[in-house]
Amino acid sequence: MADIRLSGWGWRHAGRSAHALRGVDLRIDTGERVLLLGASGAGKSTLLHALAGLTGPDGAISGHQEGTLLVDGRPADRGRGLVGLVSQDPDSQLVMARAGDDVAFGPENLGVDPARIWPRVAHALDAVGFPYGQRHSTSALSGGEKQRLVLAGALAMRPRLLLLDEPTANLDPEGAALVRGVLQRVSAGTGATLVLVEHRVAEVVDLVDRVVVLEPGGGVVADGTPAEVFARHGAELAERGVWVPGRDPEPSVAPAPGGVPVLAAEGVSARTPAELGVRGGGRRTVLEDVDLEVRSGTATALVGPNGSGKSTLLTLLAGLDRPHRGAVLPRGPLAGADRRPLSRWPARRLARHVGTVFQHAEDQFVTASVREELGFGPRRAGLPPARAEARVDELLQRLRLEHLADVHPYTLSGGEKRRLSVATALGSGPANAPHVLALDEPTFGQDTRTWSELVDLLAALRTGGSAVLMATHDPLLQGRFTDTRVRVGGADVHVGEGRRA
Repeated sequence: MADIRLSGWGWRHAGRSAHALRGVDLRIDTGERVLLLGASGAGKSTLLHALAGLTGPDGAISGHQEGTLLVDGRPADRGRGLVGLVSQDPDSQLVMARAGDDVAFGPENLGVDPARIWPRVAHALDAVGFPYGQRHSTSALSGGEKQRLVLAGALAMRPRLLLLDEPTANLDPEGAALVRGVLQRVSAGTGATLVLVEHRVAEVVDLVDRVVVLEPGGGVVADGTPAEVFARHGAELAERGVWVPGRDPEPSVAPAPGGVPVLAAEGVSARTPAELGVRGGGRRTVLEDVDLEVRSGTATALVGPNGSGKSTLLTLLAGLDRPHRGAVLPRGPLAGADRRPLSRWPARRLARHVGTVFQHAEDQFVTASVREELGFGPRRAGLPPARAEARVDELLQRLRLEHLADVHPYTLSGGEKRRLSVATALGSGPANAPHVLALDEPTFGQDTRTWSELVDLLAALRTGGSAVLMATHDPLLQGRFTDTRVRVGGADVHVGEGRRA
């Protein structure tokens, strides 16, 4: 078990004028289970990185630190072997080509007896419900499957301090419930200190003893048991954008106008890449003979378990990959631009008519600042400079990115990156909107205010006649905004009505 002491602690990222956190006074005793809350950009991930020893003088994250931060009485960067961190982006923590090797990486670096490593690996993979064998290629995993694998790697290290940043954000409901059960058992069985960041607050309050609320650029503004914090500060926290149980946002969304078909999948099948190595498995079928029609002026959600093929189907529908069999064909106004299957369109034409927001936001950033990133689309669309600048300012304000306008997109928090990636797809304005916008987990990492703004922006796009396609595990997004729900699983696709249909 590990104890944590912070006194007057603050951190300012390199290249930033404002502090991410400042004046943090916090004590967490051994074995406590703490939920960190705060608006998007409040410094929750920054604090977890600091506790993991990534921000000290020799840390991997550069910046300026003030005050003291101690884990077990010493600077956090001197005790990294005692800490297990599961970050927002699982790809940043996967280091090996095969699943078992990746889980074994941490114990091997800690000098664990080789005879004990592989039993640990098998136990950790089983605990998180990893659905494949130890030889399975890490590159062939979905985002949610990678998240489970990273958690298994942290558990295999047997840490005294377990730090978790949105551990269930990319998981289906069953997977999220399984992970919460794992955390409950780990806390009860090992006594490890647990610090958790999670937007699904209502689902994790039973896991924690204590709630700590952080103020952007400041310190702790509320601290106590979940019942105490939400009873005393619930209304104020909800106003700040914190996900308070029983206070979900209720955006006012106009009904879907509907319209003509804009694209259709006909007999589409897809396979995974072959696994690595001479003993690696062959390619497996993810989607089989999918027939699906998407109409303008509607919002379609692709839902289903992790690894079912949601992101794969989204990529195919967006024309970014070629199916193993079948084709994705343009219809109506989209066919007016090019009648060939979307996978054969030139990149420039595809980008003009089909916008895409990737699961990993960094994959689509092309400039060196948030402002430049937002202005890239309007400039390419030929908007006059004054109109382009006005659109950029509007998006900066609506998505609460004004104070970050001049920083590099790669230095943003996970939620800020997600907002920027969605905004870049909408930057040219409704008059220049794509016929189809495909988004992978568009609401990841958002507080209630930015969640509502994203829904409002997508609703305006839908009202303007664009088709909105989303791969998502967000039940609130499905309930508040979805017109058609497409359930993907076991190589099958089932189309049903959303709650708003």
